[in-house]
Amino acid sequence: MSDEEIVNKILSGETRLYEKLMRKYNQQLYRISMSIINDDKEAEDIMQTAYLNAFRQLANFKQRSTFNTWLTRILINESLLHKKRKQKQERTLMENNYIDHDDYTPLNSLMNKELKLLLERAVSTLPEKYRMVFVMREVQGMSTNETMEALNIGESNVKIRLNRAKDMLRAELNNYWQPQELYEFNLVRCDVIVNYVMNEILK
Repeated sequence: MSDEEIVNKILSGETRLYEKLMRKYNQQLYRISMSIINDDKEAEDIMQTAYLNAFRQLANFKQRSTFNTWLTRILINESLLHKKRKQKQERTLMENNYIDHDDYTPLNSLMNKELKLLLERAVSTLPEKYRMVFVMREVQGMSTNETMEALNIGESNVKIRLNRAKDMLRAELNNYWQPQELYEFNLVRCDVIVNYVMNEILK
């Protein structure tokens, strides 16, 4: 059953089918949000908000693009909005001399934690516009067209940003990285997101 068919069934009253869409796209949305936010807990909160927003706007999904692209745009917008709010809060704290800089803390779910830390730190140093394209294309495996639509940029920009991101990463990682291990979103996290959103929807 296609995403669009599932959406139509949800709109017809089969609300619980929304869980299928969430489980399908949890990994993708997590990775993309992490490429913007770089904080796993905040990324999970953003995903929950994005899923709820998407559900509430489901009737407005006109299928001019794929559901995947439509949902990804909502996630990106929510992530960027969250980042903007956070930066504003940090500026306020800095002005009042109360900011406390925490050391970067890696996720702890992979066997090779040292490699994972190296990869995620390297990706996190990329400028945002390159990092987003890199995660969407190379980590998540989205197509050029999907990336173009989600970010509202042209094909040449996608290719230029991706190549530039690879050049910057290659300098640090000597062309060695494992995209399937980057920003892993395990089953426990998946269940937490799904259960929270479904509980909100079914209230």
